[in-house]
Amino acid sequence: MSYFRENIENTPGYTPGFQPAGADVVKLNTNENPYPASPKVLEAIRNVSSEQLRRYPKPLGDDFRLAAAEMLGVSADNIICTKGGDELLSICFRAFCDDNRPVAYPVPTYSLYPVLAQLQNCRRVEVDFGGEFSLPAELADTNAALTIVCNPNAPTGTFIKPEDLRELAKKLNGKSILLIDEAYVDFAEGDCVGLACDFDNVIILRSMSKGYSLAGLRFGYGIACRQLIDGLRKVKDSYNVDAVSVAAATAAIKDRDYFRKNVEKVKADRQILTVELKRLGFTVTESKANFLLAQLEGAGGIYRKLAEQNIYIRYFDQPHLSDKLRITVGTKVENEKLIGTLKKIISM
Repeated sequence: MSYFRENIENTPGYTPGFQPAGADVVKLNTNENPYPASPKVLEAIRNVSSEQLRRYPKPLGDDFRLAAAEMLGVSADNIICTKGGDELLSICFRAFCDDNRPVAYPVPTYSLYPVLAQLQNCRRVEVDFGGEFSLPAELADTNAALTIVCNPNAPTGTFIKPEDLRELAKKLNGKSILLIDEAYVDFAEGDCVGLACDFDNVIILRSMSKGYSLAGLRFGYGIACRQLIDGLRKVKDSYNVDAVSVAAATAAIKDRDYFRKNVEKVKADRQILTVELKRLGFTVTESKANFLLAQLEGAGGIYRKLAEQNIYIRYFDQPHLSDKLRITVGTKVENEKLIGTLKKIISM
C-alpha cells in the first residue's frame, strides 16, 4: 500500500549530478563555477548578526530585490526572490498548471521540467528542437498554460536570439505564460529582461549559482510584471529566503567587477576547451553557457572510464543525448587533466 498520490508514486524524481568526495577529484558534472565567490560574500555572511538569525527574515528579500532592480534597470516590485532557480520553476508549475492546464517546452532540455510536470499532474507537450536547436515554430501552437524555454539551453548550451523569443511572447500573449529560464545567461551575449518589461505574460528566471559561484547557497530570482509577481508571491513559502542567503546574494550581485572577471575567465576557458575537444575528434556544439556538449561515438564508455580516473562529467542515456557528454568548464588545471585523460582513453 502506498500513501502517496499515484503521480508521486510513479515518478522516479529528479536525478542530481553525482557529488563525489575527495581532494583528487575533478568535478565537471554539475555546472558549478570553478572560481570562488566574491570575497565580499564571505564578509557579508560574517556580518550577519545573531539578532538577524533569531528573527524571521524579511519575507520578500528586500535588500536583494533593491540591489538586483538597480542592476537590471527595473523596479523592485518586478522581482521575486527564490531558493534557487528551481524553486521559481516549482512555484510556476503550482501557479499555472494542473490536469487541465499543460506545460510545453522544447527538448532536449533541463530534466527537472518533466519531473515537476508529473508532480503537478499536468500534461507535458514536448516539442523537438531539431538538429539546429533553433526555436521550434510549433511551440506557439501547443495551447499550454505554461511554456518554458531554457536559454542558454541545458544541456546543449545553445542560445536563441532574444528577438526570436520576443516573437514567441507576442504569439503566446493572452494564451500562455512564457517562462524563459536564464540560469546560464551570465555566460551569453544578450538576455531577455526587456521582454519581462514589455509583456505581461513573460517571466525571466535567474540563478546566483552559475555566474556568481553560489551554487551552495541556493538563491535565485524571477523578473516579471508586477501583476505576475504578486500572483507568484501567493504560491511561495512564507519565508522562502533566509537572512544569510539574502546578505550573501546581495553582496555578490553588487560586486560587478569581480563577477565580470570571473565570467570572462570561464568564457575564455570555454573556448580553449572547445578547441582541444575538437582536436580529439569530438563534435562540439557552440555553447553560450559554462559547459559544453561534446559528441563522439562511445560516449557512455568514455564517461565511465573518466569516472574510474576520478574525473566526473555528465552523461544522459536518453534520446538525442546518448552519444554526447556534457562537460562543465573547469579551471585551467582541471581542463588540462580532463584533456590529458581523454587522449589516453581515446587512443586505447
